[in-house]
Amino acid sequence: MANESKLQNIIGHCKEYGFVFQSSEIYDGLSAVYDYGQLGVELKRNIRDYWWKSMTQMQDNIVGLDAAIFMHPTVWKASGHVDNFSDPMIDNKDSQKRYRVDHLIEGYAETLDKEKGEAILAQMDQLLAANDFVGLKQLIDDYKISCGVSGTCNWTEVRQFNLMFSTEIGSVADEANVIYLRPETAQGIFVNFLNVQKSGRMKIPFGIAQTGKAFRNEIVARGFIFRMREFEQMEMQFFVKPGTQQEWYEHWKAARMKWHLSLGIPQDSYRFHDHVKLAHYADAACDIEYDFAGMGFKEVEGIHSRTDYDLKQHQQFSGKKLTYFDTDINQHYVPYVVETSIGLDRTVLMILSAAYKEEDLSAEGKEDSRVVLSLPPMLAPVKLAVLPLTKKDGLPEIAKELIDQCRPYFKCFYEEKDSIGKRYRRQDAIGTPFCITIDHQTKEDQTVTIRHRDSMTQERIALASVKDMVMDKIKMF
Repeated sequence: MANESKLQNIIGHCKEYGFVFQSSEIYDGLSAVYDYGQLGVELKRNIRDYWWKSMTQMQDNIVGLDAAIFMHPTVWKASGHVDNFSDPMIDNKDSQKRYRVDHLIEGYAETLDKEKGEAILAQMDQLLAANDFVGLKQLIDDYKISCGVSGTCNWTEVRQFNLMFSTEIGSVADEANVIYLRPETAQGIFVNFLNVQKSGRMKIPFGIAQTGKAFRNEIVARGFIFRMREFEQMEMQFFVKPGTQQEWYEHWKAARMKWHLSLGIPQDSYRFHDHVKLAHYADAACDIEYDFAGMGFKEVEGIHSRTDYDLKQHQQFSGKKLTYFDTDINQHYVPYVVETSIGLDRTVLMILSAAYKEEDLSAEGKEDSRVVLSLPPMLAPVKLAVLPLTKKDGLPEIAKELIDQCRPYFKCFYEEKDSIGKRYRRQDAIGTPFCITIDHQTKEDQTVTIRHRDSMTQERIALASVKDMVMDKIKMF
């Protein structure tokens, strides 16, 4: 299956089975905004829970936080977002398509030989660093870089595009009341650094983890749920003694890759991408990239050594000391920070990309196939389907008793409609790892048939052992 067609098939599958819908679809949708359906919300919650437990429950020195989306506007001035969180953009007048200037030029450079491409990118980097929008437009004109839709070079001028959404707080719309929807969750952690440290009696090194929504008015939002205007992040800021940040940066690179591999995704689907151009606040940075269907290797998680930039900025703008007293050395200092930041929505797409399979099961001249989501059992939206073979003879009653026994521990599904083969196929398509069939033999010896999703093998097990067997297979740790 071609990568591009696989992505389109995943998108169609997500809608058909209730994983992801276009937001406001009955009104023709809203660009780059999506809703999670009945199965998608379960998958997303399971991924979030696995990350959360890995970061907090399984660690001695990392605690959680849930900071508000609305924050004092000076937070975003201190962090640099008000002045710097923007991208230069350009529109093609014929296609009405909008481009980030760096993406447009990078796309053109990729069509050239390596030496010429690198020369153009070096020019672009100099112009971006100088905020020379006239020069960027001249570069696009000189190389006759065209729009991929219209094929023309009929461009607007380059202009700055702020990525933050703004709104007003209070009853009167006034410039003084302007606040922002947060473009990242990290700043909520930084401004609460002392609150958490003192109330939790935390000793450095320690971390603060948070999951939550963030909002960016992306110029180009594409790739299904890969790049959205409303998205969810899972971030952890790890506060360390100055001078030890490189050691902890390497530690978290290794720890985060180990977490990704624990999802059952092969190593060759991942790679590290070290940043050559570092952000102004970083002294080291890399991305964990995954080989997405239809898009190739793209960032799913970033690991950044942020130095002491953030805490010092908030200390300066707030006038409040954000230092830590280290009793081991009898000294105050502003901690350095190592950040791990993973996109939850991108992780959902990554899990779906890795799990989606179209299998040809034809044998002996009989055509057969199935679509299966080979999800890790701990992440599957539904853990167990209970399927009575018939609608009579007391089989549904036995099935529902089993459901009642298992329901407090994991999500179950009951179905009695259609042939058992069709019911198996539907469960394969939503990623249910185990199906239990209740048949007439169950009434005789209290055994059931369990079918395993990936191998499609079946075996008889005791009815009384079903709950414990599933619990063992779906445990996260």
